[in-house]
Amino acid sequence: MLKIGLIVNPISGMGGSVGLKGTDGDAYKKAVELGAKPVAPQRIESTLSLIKRNDIYLLVAPGSMGENYIKKLNFRYEVVGKIDENTSAEDVKRIARKMMERAIELLVFVGGDGTARDICNAIGTSIPVVAIPSGVKMFSSVFALSPYAAAEMINSYTDEFMEGEVLDIDEDAFRDNKLSARLYGYLKVPKTKLLLQRGKEPSATGKSETENKEEIAKYIVENMEKDTLYILGPGTTVKGITDKLNVEKTLLGVDSVYNKELVGEDLNEKGLIGSIKKYKKVKIVVTPIGGNGFIFGRGSKQITPNVLKLVGEGNIIIVSTAGKTSKLECLRVDTGDTEIDRMLRKSVKVITGYNEETVIEIK
Repeated sequence: MLKIGLIVNPISGMGGSVGLKGTDGDAYKKAVELGAKPVAPQRIESTLSLIKRNDIYLLVAPGSMGENYIKKLNFRYEVVGKIDENTSAEDVKRIARKMMERAIELLVFVGGDGTARDICNAIGTSIPVVAIPSGVKMFSSVFALSPYAAAEMINSYTDEFMEGEVLDIDEDAFRDNKLSARLYGYLKVPKTKLLLQRGKEPSATGKSETENKEEIAKYIVENMEKDTLYILGPGTTVKGITDKLNVEKTLLGVDSVYNKELVGEDLNEKGLIGSIKKYKKVKIVVTPIGGNGFIFGRGSKQITPNVLKLVGEGNIIIVSTAGKTSKLECLRVDTGDTEIDRMLRKSVKVITGYNEETVIEIK
């Protein structure tokens, strides 16, 4: 039997759709007040439904941290530890240590960078992990590309491992439009690079890269259609567009312009849907995350499946510097909606300069 521990951070990812960029500290309460719904249950249920092996024995955290998602499935399991109604990072760390004492061979957890940091603090590299992405911040290279990739990592689990980086950012600085990330530590992960996301790479700041962003911005601005709402995702490449328009841009948030004027700042899902219904003709402009190539599902959680359904796949503009694109084998999506992911997965044109584009596949 393969003895696996399972821990779910039930609040991970809740801040994304409401534009909070995380749920650390008091942000969780604010997310609930804004109407945020849990996303972790869907992520773990998607993974568990794809597990094919029958030699698994699970040690699961209680209630919303694991037990609730196992009850209706045909797994052999037992519950480890106790939790209160309001879960915390201390629960994650305490239960992870208890599971390690019970000699688990693999720890599966659901969360974001903050959860990865807590797991790292609790067990270090003593036990391999499979990390199912659910949070808003997921810059660490320990995460599977998707719940489906996580399931495959469990199905094909062997004794070959490598170390993955655990990165975390300052959420308060993040909300203040500043990206302050640091290497927190390492976790041991299965040696399956094709199923793991790469960690975020910083944007290059060289003169040629800056000029490339300016060329992209000039081309986009000159070709903006009249009476069309442009939803602008996060990132420095997209910010170059607003710089060219001489309007403010939330570097790490989602904004919108209409007839080259700013009409929406740091929008959440509700604000985006309201804008789409108001302006009718809408396009989304996004840039992939350097290193892992995600355009939706990481970093821009405000652009939810509901938003993408309303806008339509034919109204998405992808921009990226030539240097960033050359390092990507493909673009990626992990929106949490299978239908939307399937709709987006195809070969697309990426604007890489003034009247220059390249074709790259979305996976």
